[in-house]
Amino acid sequence: MESREWRMIALSTGSLYSYGTARVFELAAKAGYDGIEVLVDHRWDTRQPAYLRRLSADYGLPIVVVHSPFVVEVPDWPSDQLGRLRRTATLAQEIGASMVVTHLPFRFHTIGGYWHGYRPRRFRLPVPLPRREPYYHFLCNGLAELEAETGITIGVENMPSKQFLGLRINGYWFNSPAELDRFPHLTLDTTHLGTWDLDPLAVYEQLRERVVHVHISNYDGREHRSPPDGKLPLAEFLRHLARADYQGVITVECHPDALDAGDEAGCLAALRRALAFCRNHFETEGFTSLT
Repeated sequence: MESREWRMIALSTGSLYSYGTARVFELAAKAGYDGIEVLVDHRWDTRQPAYLRRLSADYGLPIVVVHSPFVVEVPDWPSDQLGRLRRTATLAQEIGASMVVTHLPFRFHTIGGYWHGYRPRRFRLPVPLPRREPYYHFLCNGLAELEAETGITIGVENMPSKQFLGLRINGYWFNSPAELDRFPHLTLDTTHLGTWDLDPLAVYEQLRERVVHVHISNYDGREHRSPPDGKLPLAEFLRHLARADYQGVITVECHPDALDAGDEAGCLAALRRALAFCRNHFETEGFTSLT
């Protein structure tokens, strides 16, 4: 397979989690993406190394990033955050990806229920978690050792705010630019910044030395909109990355409804539009393909 010496624009399989994994590879190849970020989820397709290597070869798309699962119910995968991260790093080694994305530790668990009153509805209540649970401790003390042991870069991702009774809630430890500075490597997610009304350019400059990966999508009150659609200044952000000589992967990570997933032709057009937006604003001059 051809190796590429340019700044990659990749597509996350999570952008089309309602599709099969092979179909996502096929659409990414047709749209012209440079690589794939695999989000490990309930589908065996997202975590069987031989199958993923075959998809990568069949479609000529390197798997450059693997995202650790953020749901508990993944068959034959650890249910705790630390176990999920370790297993994902092993998967990344097996398929030749150089980076793993992991989330911040939770400050709360949630308990779900159902209100049987005049207006029946489901609800979720936050329950505080202890600060010193194993994953919290590991992120503070063990990341560098895991990176050295596996040869995999671990990009810790900034997380969104959530609304509870009309209030903005932070559900994660270390979830501010000042606190994220403690981690050696970061994945900067633009839509998550939007939920906090933070400017991606300003946050990037604050954390520039640690940002090795970008999840790009827009925000309009809903998360994970297509990069051209929303209130975040993503064109300016991408141009800033180019001027700053950012050389990491940029992954388009949208919600299926932002990519018109209900219609395959419309989805392909939406994927091409998102990629064109990123390429138009993120300069790639001077980077050429090598065989």
